[in-house]
Amino acid sequence: MEEEIKISDFDKVEYWLELAIYDLDTAKAMLKSKRYLYVGFMCNQVIEKTIKAYYVKIKGGQPPYTHKLVRLAEESNLYKIMSEEQKDFIDLVSPLNIEARYPTQKKEIFEALNQSKCKEIINKTEEMMLWIKEKLEN
Repeated sequence: MEEEIKISDFDKVEYWLELAIYDLDTAKAMLKSKRYLYVGFMCNQVIEKTIKAYYVKIKGGQPPYTHKLVRLAEESNLYKIMSEEQKDFIDLVSPLNIEARYPTQKKEIFEALNQSKCKEIINKTEEMMLWIKEKLEN
């Protein structure tokens, strides 16, 4: 009989953070190659995975199987301590997850996601990731 491998919550937190860092690097690579739609998508993934790391640290176990950033932030108790600017930012990047996969308004998105807008999104993503990581350490 095979023994079930137990993964500690610490390892799960590290797993989510490593994926978030990888996705941030991917977002930067997409910016260089001017694949702006995927910059937004990857930034969404960075925030999602960082929140999931926080969820595991605070609540233990498995984070919810959802891509909805507001829901993840609420269920991890992060939303209530976020600034209005941070809440606005997750509202901005949330639809980029779906739009990158199923672009219903491709033309509008391509016009909205230019080089400077994507740089701004990456910078704000990095700031949010660092803010959540700071909360993880406390």
